[in-house]
Amino acid sequence: MANDHGDGGTHSAHNSGHGARLDEATGVHTVGHEWDGIEELDNPLPRWWLILFYICILFAIGYVIAYPAIPGRHSASAGMLGWSSRGSLAAEMKDADAGRAAMRAAIAATSIEDLAKDPKLQRAAIEGGRAAFKQNCVQCHGAGAAGGKGFPNLNDDDWLWGGDIGAIYQTLQHGIRYPGDDATRSSQMPAFGRDGILTPAQVQDVVSFVRVISKQDPASAASQRGSAIFAQNCAVCHGANGEGGRAVGAPRLSDAIWLYGGDRATLTETVTNARYGVMPAWGQRLDPVTVKMLATYVHSLGGGEATPGAAAPAAPTAAK
Repeated sequence: MANDHGDGGTHSAHNSGHGARLDEATGVHTVGHEWDGIEELDNPLPRWWLILFYICILFAIGYVIAYPAIPGRHSASAGMLGWSSRGSLAAEMKDADAGRAAMRAAIAATSIEDLAKDPKLQRAAIEGGRAAFKQNCVQCHGAGAAGGKGFPNLNDDDWLWGGDIGAIYQTLQHGIRYPGDDATRSSQMPAFGRDGILTPAQVQDVVSFVRVISKQDPASAASQRGSAIFAQNCAVCHGANGEGGRAVGAPRLSDAIWLYGGDRATLTETVTNARYGVMPAWGQRLDPVTVKMLATYVHSLGGGEATPGAAAPAAPTAAK
């Protein structure tokens, strides 16, 4: 077939009026059309191209017969092989579930404290807990479990209710101040300013004392007054020196780790209006094995404590 020329001349296609003719130079007939003096030769298609074309047709027919291909009102044709990508995925998922079932059964049969005694079982629990954490916990605690304002950092060793595996499991299972779970962890900080327990000046004195014991400010007359107020109103939960009280989830006030913030404005807000954080009782939303795996994962993040009266287990290899 001849190509277009690029001489810039006027292009006009027209029939020569003489029909097809034999091209003397090539010995091939033309198709009878002329384009500015350029004619198209009627060359046959290459044999290899025709063979490949027919093979493609045969393959397409075979594919339509063997696999789902013809769309219907509700589904496609089944195909003689009975295979489908949806069915293949379902089979793979079934096999994967079967493979996990034995491990989940073993985790279910093992107490939360004894999981660390079986490294293989512990690694499986950690990986399962990691997946569950990404689905259920990152919205508050963050993808890296570093927490945020009002949501504890799970990587450190500063625990409100306890950091051994049993305490973590209890917290996850029943939540914190969660309505509808009688075993939920519960405590209530008074709103000292809002409820008139302390005057605004007394609130500021307490804030000054807290900033002193957390090593943010030097001692002052205000912090000395705040010390007496703290002893009368706050020490019963937070401890005489602000060391915290896990029995009631009272934070430690003598370190640099803050759940809501340690600046004066935030501390004033906390003492004035109190805080009332809530966490769901995951035992009502997740199956028992998943809760157990979540507890194992959180315990492995770096701040997990040994079970009281037991030696600390070796750090799991899949913890991070």
